[in-house]
Parts: sequence; C-alpha cells; structure tokens
Amino acid sequence: MSKKITSVDASRFSFNIHRDLSVSTRARMPGAPERIDGLTVGFLTITHDAPHGGEIHPDGDEILIVISGRLRVTGESEPDAPLELGPGDACIVHKGEWHRVSVLEPAQLLHITPGPNGDHRPL
Repeated sequence: MSKKITSVDASRFSFNIHRDLSVSTRARMPGAPERIDGLTVGFLTITHDAPHGGEIHPDGDEILIVISGRLRVTGESEPDAPLELGPGDACIVHKGEWHRVSVLEPAQLLHITPGPNGDHRPL
C-alpha cells in the first residue's frame, strides 16, 4: 500500500470510494457517470438542467453540496416543496427518492452518490 499523497484535478476526475474504503479516480466523461459498488464523489460545474426527467439511487442516500451559484432540488415525494440551494447549502436525497436538479444560476456542485444501481427518466 502506497503512503504517498496523490494530487488530483477534481475538475477533470471523479473519486470512487470503494466498499473497502480505498479510493481511486476516473476521468469525467460526458453524460451520466459510471456507477460503482461504493460511492462516487464529483465536483461539477452545472450550467443547464440535467438531461433527464429525474433520477433515483436505490443503494443509499446522496449528498449534494452547492459551492457557488443556485440550484433547485425537487423530490417526487414533495414536488410542491422544492429546495433552493445556494453557496454553502447542502441536502440529503434519501435512498429511493426520485429527484431532479434544476439550475437557477450556473453552479458548482459537490456530489456524493451511492451505487452501483440507479436509474433516470427520459425527458
């Protein structure tokens, strides 16, 4: 096991936290991220609404943290009570909750997303 510290460009790479709590990185690609059996941690710049009609994570809770900008997170269980998040705001999307993220102002978002399963709805 290496004891060195590894520099990572979080704007180009996502982090995979595996079930044994080891961490690897993978280059971010366009489209939905590859799901792993563990957690994916990513730092995204979001300028447009997600290219789907919502998503679900059946393996665990997802954490969304807004670094800058403004986002709206709407859950299917309370569609008339969306959360508006700005810099420093965060939310937990609980396991099994269909949800959609909308851009109110271009934003930087840190997400911690469980896998390996999940789904999204087409627009």
